[in-house]
Amino acid sequence: MKKEALFYEKLDERRVHCYLCPHNCVIEEGNIGRCKVRINENGKLLTTNYREIAAMSVDRIEKKPLKFFKSGSNILSVGTFGCNLTCDFCQNYSIAQITADQAHSQIISEAELVDSVLNTRNNIGLAFTYNEPSIWYEYMYETAKLLKEKNSNKSIVVVTNGFINKEPLEKLLPYVDAMNIDLKGFSNEYYSNICGGRLNPVLETIKLAAKKVHIEITTLLVTGENDNLDEIEELAKFLSDIDKTIPLHLAKYFPMYKMDNKATSIDFMYRAKDMAEKYLDRVVLGNV
Repeated sequence: MKKEALFYEKLDERRVHCYLCPHNCVIEEGNIGRCKVRINENGKLLTTNYREIAAMSVDRIEKKPLKFFKSGSNILSVGTFGCNLTCDFCQNYSIAQITADQAHSQIISEAELVDSVLNTRNNIGLAFTYNEPSIWYEYMYETAKLLKEKNSNKSIVVVTNGFINKEPLEKLLPYVDAMNIDLKGFSNEYYSNICGGRLNPVLETIKLAAKKVHIEITTLLVTGENDNLDEIEELAKFLSDIDKTIPLHLAKYFPMYKMDNKATSIDFMYRAKDMAEKYLDRVVLGNV
């Protein structure tokens, strides 16, 4: 379903500038942005995934993963299609790396989704997850705002790659309770070559979000790419400079999507955990 997007400007009769995320796409008439869900039609930027739900489930909060936020609880979780990164190891590529014409989704209004949250038993709230929720911004923002108006005790969780500009992030954060942010590595080379993004915008997201909501960080340790202790040490130092109690999830990589590197060794996982624990109080191993 199409809806006029937020956070864009018209450059001329044929081009628009989207500034939702740090790609800052300049999109010609008839073309889509790098997220695969924002299209320029007649000089107007439209989002093509508005109200489109491609995945929906009640999950344990630990699956997000959030280990130190309302542990042991369940949360209704939803996702759409598309992503503004192109990670070679994408775990959810079947929905994250497709366009609107390839997607199988169901249209659910904000009010309908909020009703589902409120009527699901033993449910603490709503998680935007599975693909990258920031490119679902209009729907995510409106739904989160409506849920908080209906019941401020329900939690909003955002599981994100953190590749979002400051203005939209600041607008969203008052309606968010917790975030898990993927810090995919700690080098621009890794972000550029493997993920199709940049490191610094994600670091800025982490610094800003840490001031406003509960955050936990996930880093997938990919064999032969970002599995070195020096990088883990720099990453842990960065987080400890913000708050040494920020939880860090070090996740085991398995071959997926375009990448067939060997799975991360358990031995390295434990050595990485030991290194990170020199700087951080809460380091957790995942996918082991």
